[in-house]
Amino acid sequence: MSAALPGPALRPSTAAVIFAAFAFAYFLSALLRAVTATLAPVFSSELGLRAADLGLLAGAYFFGFALLQLPLGHALDRFGPRRTLLALLALAVLGCAAFAMAPGLAALVLARALIGAGVSACLMAPLTCFRRLYTEPTQLRANSWMLMTGSLGMLASTLPVQWLLPQLGWRGLFWALAGMLAMAMLLVAWLVPRDPATAARGGPGPGYAEVLRHPLFRSLAPLGFFVYGGLIAVQSLWAGPWLTRVAGWSAEHAAQGLFGINLAMLLAFFCWGAVMPRLARRGVAVPRLIAWGLWPSLLLLPVIVAVGPGAGAASWALWCVACTFVSVSQPAVGAAFPAAQAGRALSAFNLVIFAGVFAVQWGIGLLIDALRALALPEVQAFQVAFGVFWLCSLASYAWFLRARR
Repeated sequence: MSAALPGPALRPSTAAVIFAAFAFAYFLSALLRAVTATLAPVFSSELGLRAADLGLLAGAYFFGFALLQLPLGHALDRFGPRRTLLALLALAVLGCAAFAMAPGLAALVLARALIGAGVSACLMAPLTCFRRLYTEPTQLRANSWMLMTGSLGMLASTLPVQWLLPQLGWRGLFWALAGMLAMAMLLVAWLVPRDPATAARGGPGPGYAEVLRHPLFRSLAPLGFFVYGGLIAVQSLWAGPWLTRVAGWSAEHAAQGLFGINLAMLLAFFCWGAVMPRLARRGVAVPRLIAWGLWPSLLLLPVIVAVGPGAGAASWALWCVACTFVSVSQPAVGAAFPAAQAGRALSAFNLVIFAGVFAVQWGIGLLIDALRALALPEVQAFQVAFGVFWLCSLASYAWFLRARR
């Protein structure tokens, strides 16, 4: 196998093997991202964590993740996706081990930030590799199916984790995840082609300043921050507390609800992978697809907020699926730049997304605690906090429509 092969010359079997190796690493990164939603009741009872503490703990992953995105883009273009991913996965192994041994909140937050930094290349490395090796329709399919693999990881973070907790405990769970990440490193080293020598030169072309000035990037950035970031923030954390503290579900019932939400997302991304190559061949532009497809999610969210305790897992699953139209923005940004600069373009947009995840996760928690301190009932505090999030999402959609015109 040669990483220098152009997309059309890459054999389907080789492309599938490369995809599978990357997909296992991304599966684990998504599981680690979302597992705090399932473990939130355990952390609250065992460690006495408040809403803001949970938001900080979950958001620390995204803080570490976002902190590495700009240097990650340079590393992907300079050293190649294989070497970059292997180096960072070693940090994730250390982070999981540190989390398993952490004595309190501060140590947990630091370890979780290290995990986030360690898995920060688990999507960007394969997307950069796909940009170099695959044809454009295959890139779109591979992107959607990588996100489907992520949904499978989030699925594994719900009921399977709930079932394993009595046997392993949350500390044993993180030791097991450290071992699985080490296995992912072996698979990437074995199955992914070596990065070409030309990758070390990085290639001439735009740096981050030109990426940030690109019209497509600027029009999509607010949507990436609030809608895409908010989708991940809800899916990986706040859907769980909503089900237990607003809808009044038990921890086990909530884990079943989260399983349903992530199953719906998995099926949605599978469908996107099947449909996107056809849409690309028909010339359907990504901005048009987002403009016409995203508005139902913006109508659903205020309904969920108004219904409050009556909004369960089915409501959140419907909203999450409706938000997936924003996921096509990521490969569109990568395709807008030459292959030699794809790592920088993709990482810059990923930074926007995961900065949004951190801000929304922690921001909702801070708002809930502040409103509770003002003696607002817990259900209403959740409703107001999510109402503020909806207003931000609506403003980002309006910005996108205005920039598109």
